[in-house]
Formats: sequence, C-alpha cells, structure tokens
Amino acid sequence: MPKRPPNFPEPLTRERVLEAIRKSGGKAQKRDIAHELGIGPEQKKELRHILRELEESGALGRTGRKSYADANALPESGVMDIVDRDPDGELLARMRGPEGYFGPTIRLAPGEARRMKGEAAIGIGDRVLARIARGDDGAFEARVVKRLGQSAHRILGVYRANKDPRVVRYGGGRVVPADRKARHDLIIESQHVGDAKDGDLVFVELAPERGPAHGPKRGIVKDVIGRESDPRAASILAMHTHGITEGFSPEEEAQANAAQKPTLKGRTDLRDVPLVTIDPEDARDHDDAVYASPDTDEKNQGGWRVWVAIADVAAYVQPGSPLDRGAWRRSNSTYFPDRVAPMLPESLSADLCSLRENEERACLAVEMIFNRDGQKIRHKFVRGLMRSAAKLSYEQAQAAIDGKPNEKTQPLLEPILKPLWEAYACVWAGRLKRQPLEIDAPEHKIIFKDGKVAGVKRRERFDAHKLIEEFMIQANVCAAETLEQKNRPQIFRVHDRPSDEKIASLSDFLPTVDMSWTKGQNVTAARFNRILHLAETSPNKDIINEVVLRTQSQAVYSPDNIGHFGLNLARYSHFTSPIRRYADVTIHRALIRALKLGDDGATDKEEERYVETAEHISEMERKSMAAERDATARYISAFLADRVGNTFEGRVTGVTRFGLFIRLDETQADGLAPISTLGNERWVHDETAHALVGEQTGQRFPLGMRVEVRLDEATPISGGLLFTVLSDPLEAILGWRKSRTSRQGNRGGGGFRDRDTKRGKRRR
Repeated sequence: MPKRPPNFPEPLTRERVLEAIRKSGGKAQKRDIAHELGIGPEQKKELRHILRELEESGALGRTGRKSYADANALPESGVMDIVDRDPDGELLARMRGPEGYFGPTIRLAPGEARRMKGEAAIGIGDRVLARIARGDDGAFEARVVKRLGQSAHRILGVYRANKDPRVVRYGGGRVVPADRKARHDLIIESQHVGDAKDGDLVFVELAPERGPAHGPKRGIVKDVIGRESDPRAASILAMHTHGITEGFSPEEEAQANAAQKPTLKGRTDLRDVPLVTIDPEDARDHDDAVYASPDTDEKNQGGWRVWVAIADVAAYVQPGSPLDRGAWRRSNSTYFPDRVAPMLPESLSADLCSLRENEERACLAVEMIFNRDGQKIRHKFVRGLMRSAAKLSYEQAQAAIDGKPNEKTQPLLEPILKPLWEAYACVWAGRLKRQPLEIDAPEHKIIFKDGKVAGVKRRERFDAHKLIEEFMIQANVCAAETLEQKNRPQIFRVHDRPSDEKIASLSDFLPTVDMSWTKGQNVTAARFNRILHLAETSPNKDIINEVVLRTQSQAVYSPDNIGHFGLNLARYSHFTSPIRRYADVTIHRALIRALKLGDDGATDKEEERYVETAEHISEMERKSMAAERDATARYISAFLADRVGNTFEGRVTGVTRFGLFIRLDETQADGLAPISTLGNERWVHDETAHALVGEQTGQRFPLGMRVEVRLDEATPISGGLLFTVLSDPLEAILGWRKSRTSRQGNRGGGGFRDRDTKRGKRRR
C-alpha cells in the first residue's frame, strides 16, 4: 500500500468520528471532535455531514447546540421524558440528566404506552423510569419501569358542557383536544370548569390522579382564550398550539411610534432611480424594490445593471432595544390564511419600513452588474434614501408584459418593465447554467367570504414571480459574499445535501417507476433535475416529485457555512426580507458594520450570540410553518364539514403502516384513509416501493396513485379528515411473489404490528 503523502489529511469516516467522541468519555463538542481528529478547515464541512448522518441514524444524540453524545454511552436505565410522537403515532422519549436532555430521541417499544397495569396510558409530558436496550435491528427502544410523575403539559381544546338531561344538573362537561393525535376527550368536573362556557377554546391541565386511573382522564380548565365560533378560531388555535405570540409590549409600541421619517443624512440619494415594488395583490408590506437598465460600460456590452433596494429595518430596530428583543423572540412573521402575526409593529412593518409608493423611505441597496451571459461580475452596497415609482402586483406586471397594460402600467412599460424583463432573461440564462433544484411544488390560496372559507384555488405562478425571486437570490448572494470578503461573521442560510440514507431510499424507489439512480456519482441538484425532467412525461410525475422533495434536507440558519445545496450556491444569506425575518436584520447590521455605513451595525455582543440566534430562528421558522399548516387544515376541515358523505378525487401523498394519506384535488386538503377501510386484504407497508401491498394478491396502493374517496369525518377543531378509498388497488407488479411479504404485514382493522418495516422506517 502506498504511503500517505505528508500533511495529506486522513479521510474522515463515521468510525473515526465515533471513536473521537468515545475517547472524550462519550460526550464532546464539535470543536473537541475536530481537535481530536486533527482536521483543518477543509474537512469541517465533511465532519458536519458525518455528524448529521450519525445523529439521524441514532448513533449520536445532541446534548447542546454543538455537543454530541455517543448513543452507546447511554445508561441501561434512567429518567426519561415523553417529548413527542413519530409519524406512526409512537411515543418518543429523551433521557434526562442534571444538565437537561442528552443522547438520541428514543421510541417507546410497541405497546409500552398502554402496558401500565391499573394506570392510564402514558402520554406526551409524562416522566418515566425506563430501561434502554437495542432491538433486533440495532435501534434503541425504551421500556417503561415506572411512571414518575403526572404530565404537567397543557392541552388545548374546546369545552363542551354537559347537555344530557340526566347529568346536566351536575354541571361539568368535557374538552375535545385540538391535537388530532389525541384519541380521548378529557372529563371536566363541575369544580374544575372555571369560567369556561360551552364552545370556549380552553387550556386544560391534567387533574391529579385519585387512585388507579381507569377510563378517561380528568382535566382542570386553566385559561379561556377565545370562542370556537370566532371566524379566526383556526388561526387562534394554531398560534397557541405552536407558541406563536401575538401583539407587542408597551415598550415595543412606544419605540415604534417614536420612529421618525428618514432623511438624506448619511445616505446615498436614490430618489431619482425609478425602483418599483412587485408583490402579491394583498400584500400589506413591501420590503423590496427593483430596477434594471442596460450597462453603458463598453467593456460589458450586452450586460445589465440591476438595483435591488431593501427596507432599512436596522435603522429602526437597534441591537438590544425593546423592538430588537421582541423581533428576536418572534424571529419571523407568521402568515395564516386570514391574518398575519407580524414580527414588527404595524407602524413599522406597514408604514415606515414599507417601501410605499411615492414616499421617501430608508433602504439598503445593492447595484449588481451582470455580463451578457447572466454572470454577476461585480456589485456594491449603499445605504440610501429612495422613493418607489410604483406599487405593482404580480398580475399587473405580468399582464403589461403580455400586452395588456392598464392605465397604471402603460407609462411604466417601456422605461421600467421591459428592461426588467430583459435583465431577468439575461440573469435566468446564468441560472440555467447553475442548475438549482427545480421541484414542482404548487401553492394554494384559501378564499374567504364573510369570514368563512368559500373555496381553495391554486396560486398562479408567472414570470413576474420568477423575476423577483431570481433578483432576490442574487442580492442575497451579494450580501454573503461581501461579508465573507470583509472577514465578518454572519448567519448563513444553509441547505445540506441529502443524507446517504435518503439517497439509498430514493435509489431503491426509482426502479419501481422504471427509473434509476446511479450509485457512486456525486449527488448534485442537476442530477435531481434530470430525474424530474424525465418525469415530466411519466404517469408517475406526481409521485416522483413527491419522493424527490422528501429526499431533501431542511434548510436552516447557521454561522457555519456549508453552502446551499438546493440553490447550488457556495454562499448564501437572507438579506431581502428584514420586515418579516430576523435573519435578514442580522445581515443588514453586519453589512452596516463591515462597510462602515453607520454606527448602528452589528455589535460584538450580537455576533457572539450568532450560534444561539441561528438555532433559535431556525426553530421558530419551523414553528411558524407548522402553525400555518395547522390553521389551513382547520379552515379547510370546517369548509368540508357540511360535505361529509360526498366523494372526491385526489391522490395518495403518504403511505404508512396504518393507512394512506390522501390530498384532495379540489381543496388540497390532506386526510387519512385508515388501513381498516381498504378491504379485507392483509396489507404490507413496502417502504422501498412507497406502497401498501396486499399480501395475498400483490395488489397495491402506491404513493402518487389517483383515487376516489368518500369523506367520512371532518373535525374542524383538529383539522382532521377521515376517508374511505373507493378506488380499486392497482394490479400486482410484474414478478411479484407472495413469499416476498408472507412474513410481515398489517391486517386491516387488526392488531398485527409490522415490526420489521417499522424498524426500517426508524433507521430513515
């Protein structure tokens, strides 16, 4: 074997990383792991990939922001908190120590939640003493020895007063939980009703157990937060469920109200640049404006100059101020179908920080120069004072370009809109060479009338959307590049490549739709795009898009740059939406400090907190997204409640061991068709094929399959929908054999547990 050249880094492997952690006593921070392995900056990205894969596989668990624990170092037993459920409904637990949680998230062994003799089922929030052991597949499982304490978590739901004449005189009632995973109502005895009235939205705590808990649990009403009949009830429930705060402190309001209109002092005068805003028709704030013109430099013939001006929120939200503390806590605006929970008070978000038409506004702007091939050759940032020449909607701008200008857009067509579109065509050519990921993920909008859902329609996507999107991406890249060139710390928007396990799952799936993934080649966005392009003419287009989307990692914020896989960019930071994202505010301050554009830039204290800030805003982003989905599901469920028993067309968007998730064409509503409704066949969850397969016949319900369903139940309080599939399953695939699934499966309506396929899912 040839000798390794001197100073040539030894390849990183999972085994080396695990060994480094074990040498540190089973727990270590990332910097300690890097020091132990003797790796340099060129291998830090690779180390991050390996740590992430080890964490996903359960071999490592987080003990802090950048700390990890070897799962093999877990004790044989200990105190655990039940913290969540997985997509299959199984309970998840974390080991608890003196400094908080440590080790990986571990599932309770099947049946453990209901095994406790003479006691109520264990639920989220309970604390237990448990034994930890590896199952046959190597994954950890927890088996409960003893419940240590009653759950202290609060449950959100609707109070229903007793109306049965036989018991109404005793008072009390029940609470229907808003969580669709909850299977039982809570009994509320009369002395625990408090101020709640029938139909109130309430928070309930579990009542102390009085002896062995047989039957349903009892609760105590702690807070009344609204009425079920409120047209905004779905948003209220979603906000409280996910911890989205509403309103602002008196200190925040006072600071916002005291803000003054900007002046030209210390700013570049951009008022003669005819910047325009192009936003959704119902947008309440406008934080970006654009303008383009041909480059007059003879050395850049065919090139373009593009201005992107962004609201200068940093001028009004200084580090450490009440507005800053509140914006940090909220991290972003949350957009519900019927309302917005803004990050900043309205006097800023909809006024002084909004680039309103014909009004002078402070901005942080970047001028970008592109050559004729769409490549950016240079850029510069200025802190300016601008005046928006026009406020346009996507529809207005697109109609004008398509030859249908109105009174407002006609004067703008030649001097502003056409140059914008020509510059966009140039920059788009550069995008095509870059090959970012192009997943078809259509968006839908809920239509309201008189406070109620009147329908759901697909959002049209025009070139106007793509134009703004691409110019914003380019401006974000400029921000990241500038801060990197100035050697200033920043919070990047990063998107990791898919994990090896997800790639392996995709590789197993594609042959089932007559496609393939060549192993051993580099994983790039362009490779995914080739798959998606081939799928355009395939009857399996929807399923392929769905699986490719699920293969991707989730984008997050981090002060450590690993690039953005989906956009195929080496460096990328969020700069263009500071009214609604705190991440962008940090980038504005960092630029102000790096470019000496004022004395209100990033402080040392703020930069030292970037790790904490990045993790916090990533978590709050996930909460906002979950709240938005929940509110949408509840509104649509209320819309469909009067149509129970009707039939609908849809497609399978999820396949699990307990049933099929169906998305309706008409409303894009998601619901469950339990496995017990699929007939008398014994169904197997084939994870490789993403399908439920009949053990006896080989017939199958695959992901993406078109189906007709009957709506059996709609529960607005939780947003839950239950369906029965009326379509026949597809025929068995060629070469299917009964022996393939004869030793595993799920019997519709029965208690059979597909432990092998379940454990396979855990590894993913």
